[in-house]
Amino acid sequence: MNARWDYGEAVRLIRNVRNDGTYPGMDPGDFLVRRGSVGYVVDVGTFLQDQVIYSVNFLDEGRIVGCREEELIGADDPWTPSRFEFRDKVRAARTLSVDGTVLVATGDTGEVVKVLRDAPGGVAYHIHFDTLPGRVLQIPEPLLEARDPAGATE
Repeated sequence: MNARWDYGEAVRLIRNVRNDGTYPGMDPGDFLVRRGSVGYVVDVGTFLQDQVIYSVNFLDEGRIVGCREEELIGADDPWTPSRFEFRDKVRAARTLSVDGTVLVATGDTGEVVKVLRDAPGGVAYHIHFDTLPGRVLQIPEPLLEARDPAGATE
């Protein structure tokens, strides 16, 4: 198992990080670092012998946080911010239809399955709507809103 980044390299976080219970002085679930933040690798280790874990110093946040390799990209790699991320709960901002058949009504709720930062026309998402069991739709970001505006992703 080879590490992609080494000590001192700048990396960008692509998912919000919350305390999983291992960050001292904060409650589990507390917000730690926002996606898009840049930090510097200060240590490289493994977890369960099959996952590379990077200790990353996020200077602006004043925190050193453990990150999995799939949560990071190089600081200079292209980055497009998104409003939502994997597992966020969303609502349809408008009625969504295909060939005149309504698939999703305004206000129907769903969950983000995948973020597509390089979609034509801007950020889009694969969404599983509760009203469409077993189906996933690709939806542009402007057609979605947070399911619970008070609980929207930081």
